[in-house]
Amino acid sequence: MNRIKKVLKEKGISQTWLAKQMGKSYNSINEYARNVRQPSIEDLYRIAKVLDVNAKDLLEEE
Repeated sequence: MNRIKKVLKEKGISQTWLAKQMGKSYNSINEYARNVRQPSIEDLYRIAKVLDVNAKDLLEEE
């Protein structure tokens, strides 16, 4: 599980904007944000870089 949706909300960033920055479809980002699908490790690190957060901040605490 990830916290992408929460971090986007905290930063006031839309899924559409993130999709454009990542070169991904809105549907892919939406699936990540809803935890329907998990991003690859590479994509997780790219998302963290775009959002200017540590990749650990995108992972849910157990």
